[in-house]
Parts: sequence; C-alpha cells; structure tokens
Amino acid sequence: MSFSPPPPPPPASSSSGQRKTNHVTANDEPFPSPSSLSSATVSHTQSNFRISYRKLPILKAAPIEAMSTRLGIPIPEMIFGDNLASITHLPTGWSISFTAEPALDQVDKTGSNMLRVAYAKEWSSSREKTSAGISEVVKPYDWSYTTAYKGDETIAILPTSTNIPQEQIPTLQPSTSGAQIPLPLLQRRDPILFAQEVVLYESELDDNGISILSVKFRVMPKRMLLLSRLFMRLDNVLVRVRDTRVYVDFETDQVIREYTAREEDFEKVRQGLVMQGMPPAEVTVALRDANQVVGLLKVVEQTVEEVSLKNYFSGRNSDGR
Repeated sequence: MSFSPPPPPPPASSSSGQRKTNHVTANDEPFPSPSSLSSATVSHTQSNFRISYRKLPILKAAPIEAMSTRLGIPIPEMIFGDNLASITHLPTGWSISFTAEPALDQVDKTGSNMLRVAYAKEWSSSREKTSAGISEVVKPYDWSYTTAYKGDETIAILPTSTNIPQEQIPTLQPSTSGAQIPLPLLQRRDPILFAQEVVLYESELDDNGISILSVKFRVMPKRMLLLSRLFMRLDNVLVRVRDTRVYVDFETDQVIREYTAREEDFEKVRQGLVMQGMPPAEVTVALRDANQVVGLLKVVEQTVEEVSLKNYFSGRNSDGR
C-alpha cells in the first residue's frame, strides 16, 4: 500500500457516467506529457467507482532506455509503458491500477528461476547487447518475463485526513470470511456498460514461445470484473498462467481480489489437447490461446483478499469530502 495526493478527475471522465475520448496529439513524443497522458485516459463512473483505461503505442527509444536502466533488465520487445487500467473508489480515494513497469519490476532478477532452452544463453546475451540503456553485462534474470503482479494498491490522502490511524486506511487483506468471486452473478446476461482490453507487454521470447501480460475488464450495472493475465508458453518446456481477478460489487462497495498461479509441462499440455481429439494443426493453434490451455494447468498458488470500502467513508460524499 502506498500513498499519493488525490489526483484530479481525468478529462475523459464525467460524474454522470457518460464518456468521451480525447486524443493525444503528439504520440511520437519520447516522454508523453502528463496532460497528454490525461487526455488519452478514458473513464466511466459507476456508483462510487471510477474505472479508467489508457491505450497508447509501444514506447519509443528514450522511455525504453530509461525504464531498462531503472529495472536493471532488458525490456520485452513490445512494451506499452503508458498503458493503464485502474479502479478508483471515489469516497475514500482507494485505487488499484495495472501498468507495465511495476509488473516487470516483479520479474526475478537473480536468475534462480530462469528457464532453459537449447540456446537460452545466446538469446539472453543478444538481448543484453541490443536493449537500449544496457551497456554492461546484465545480471541473470527470468527472461520469460514471468511476474506475480497483482496490481498497485494506493490510497489518496485527503487534506483533512493525514493522521488517519492505520486500521482506518482501506486496504485489501487476506479473506477470513471465505469470500469468493460470485461466478453465477457474472455469468448472467447483464448489459455491459463499459469494457476494454489493455496489453501491458509482450515478448515472443526470440521465437521460443510467448509471454504476454494483458488486462481486460467489463462493467455491468451492479458489478464489475477485471482480469489481469500473464500467459507464458516456452515451447517444449513449460506453460504458465498467472491470473489476478478483481471483483467489485457496486451496491455494497466490496472488492475481492483473487490471485491464481497455474503451470504445467509443455508436453503434458500438448498431450492433453491431443486427448481432446484435436488434430495437430488445431493443437498448434490452441497452444497459443491461454483460454484453451488454462484448464490443463495445475494450480500452484491461490490467494483471496477483500476489503469492504463502505466501512471507511461514513459521513463523506462521493467526492471524498
């Protein structure tokens, strides 16, 4: 949990829930200005929550160099460093956001979890030489870009609330109530008011597979679901899926975050698809689709956290005053 000043509502947001898109006029800028980023942010307000996203082109050379220097590892070939998906609770300033750099910062930098292919060393060496901002030998790192990123949870400190006791600051905590994301409610055919998919980074692992982190969400009248998914397939070695789901109930202001890590040997996944009766060509296609392989992977970790935000804003209005 980190703290930040309360940000002004983005220009693309409105309290009525209506949306408009303002276009960035200088996407080729090496470092987009804050105003450009704000103009590119699209938001929708539903009950006490503002849901926002931003989709911009792949980073230019200067921002890639700066990010690579900060992280100390080469950057994936396709890095959407200005992209964003976020959920903000307006009465409290609580927010959870998903962006590329903090996700990459959770990639293992010790080399202890590195996966091996026949020419992994040569591939890694090549990436070190070509990645902008890396002029010396880089320490070993997990070049599959596997991350356990669950989003960045923040709380905007209001001018009158700088001395709030820690126990009165809303934050996701391990669930002790047995809370679960209500799948039957999400399977209902409720109207979708706002939806988007945002890619944060992608690498083809030098033609050895794929590693992609993306976020998608859908907002219905009474609830929403956000899914942040890392899909990593290292051909002939391993398949991984790391899912973070954030469920919001707009009527109770309850937020549930569920993290599930799955993985399985590549060959076992391939055989599982074959056992489903798929011909070889369809198996090849299915191995590129996380939705088709996720059911064949073993769960290796799962956590559930929750927070009831309504407990933290008694007496305040929807603007946080």
